[in-house]
Amino acid sequence: MATELPENNFERYGQYYDVLYQDKDYNRESDYVLSLLRRMGVAKGKIIEFGCGTGRHGRRIAEEGYEVVGIDRSLQMIERARLQDPLPNFTCEVGDICGFDAGRSFDAVLALFHVVSYQTSNEDLVATFRNARRHLKPGGIFLFDVWYAPAVCAVGPSHRIKTVDREFLTIKRAANPVWNVNDNRIDVHYHISVKNKSSGELDEFDEVHPMRYFSLPELDIVAKLTGFRRRAAEEFLTGVTPSLSTWNVCIIVSAV
Repeated sequence: MATELPENNFERYGQYYDVLYQDKDYNRESDYVLSLLRRMGVAKGKIIEFGCGTGRHGRRIAEEGYEVVGIDRSLQMIERARLQDPLPNFTCEVGDICGFDAGRSFDAVLALFHVVSYQTSNEDLVATFRNARRHLKPGGIFLFDVWYAPAVCAVGPSHRIKTVDREFLTIKRAANPVWNVNDNRIDVHYHISVKNKSSGELDEFDEVHPMRYFSLPELDIVAKLTGFRRRAAEEFLTGVTPSLSTWNVCIIVSAV
């Protein structure tokens, strides 16, 4: 049985999200996505981003002239996205990607940083694909990245600790994965501790992030069921053919 993402995930975590991922190269990733959009014939137009987070990808893509609408279920994330300097062609709002209705069509749907892997139940996975299809113009594309099953099974999950030291805060995040082999899912148990250097106060909390990994044939079945066909599958950022060492795979499907 699949584990659903708890409703409060990313609310407390979202306060420290950008700090924890300060080393993530959003510009490089966005430029890679832009190159894929252009390769697929979407050189301009309207884009909706499922699971936009704090808007780092969406804003960069909007800077290239696209009109971008970001959707995220986390109010904390959306509020942080709105704190940044406004762009006339980037907006964002709270919504569940399984059922949110923007009321208009787009040239492309994006779901980056493993948003589709967070859809751990078959029902949510199919609902996400169907909602992407509903929001696309004829021939539009759905571009997303996932944890790739062959690599996950070959490499296996590992315990990791990340420490970020800022002027006023020290954040430590311990990631302890629990592998649910029969469900194609890894539940990442996060323990986050945040120390205020000025006051010495310590904020500690735990979150569980269930992540599903996928094979290409599995995604092809879902794509066909929901009105898509696969156009491309490659290692995220490099563009090479997926292999046993490719944990993160980018998939592009087009509406048929």
